Order: sequence, then structure tokens, then C-alpha cells
Amino acid sequence: MMRKFFLPLTATIAVLSFTSCGTNKNLYTWHNYEDVSYKYSKKATPELEVKLLDEYRKLTDKQKGLRGVVPPGLYAEYGFLLYKTGKKEEGLAFLKKEIELYPESTVYISRIIKQIEQ
Repeated sequence: MMRKFFLPLTATIAVLSFTSCGTNKNLYTWHNYEDVSYKYSKKATPELEVKLLDEYRKLTDKQKGLRGVVPPGLYAEYGFLLYKTGKKEEGLAFLKKEIELYPESTVYISRIIKQIEQ
């Protein structure tokens, strides 16, 4: 009797486990962001800064993830780096875009904007 229930139960578990392993589309597209940002954080050279800015541009222009929007914090990082490199207006615009897309970041990003505008 136990065998009658064990075989169908095992088959059902196997089928469910295989169907749950289907292709999983990510929420966001990251391109080469992790590698470039890691290298930049270890040694901030002008060449790596250009690569990181290019990576940010790719992430903001070509977001193919499931949500179709830029990941949280990315506009803020991009904007701050643009501001540091002298593109102040463009940097502030990206910081404000972060607030528009993720209103929960308003308090934090507003403080950053306030500090860099002083």
C-alpha cells in the first residue's frame, strides 16, 4: 500500500522540481557593471572612470530586464559620478530621476543634492 502512494508522489515531486527550473529572466540587466565598478572601487583611474561612465550609460539606455527600468540606486550613482567629473547639471538631473523612479529614496538623495549644491 505504501508503494502505491510513494511512486506517484515521487513522480509528482520530480516533475514539479524540473518545471521550476525553467528560464528565469532577471529583473534588471547589469551588462558588465559588477566587474567595472569593482575595478574602479579598487583603483580609481581616469580610464576606469570613463569605462564606468560608459557602463552607466549602457545600463540607463538599454535596460532589458523584466521590470524594464533602471535598478534602484543606479541613477544616483551615475548622477553623482557625473557631478564629480564636472557635468554638474546632468549629474543633478540623474539624481532627481532617481527620486522620480524610486520615491522611497527621496530623503537620502535630497540630502546628497543639498550637500553638493552648497
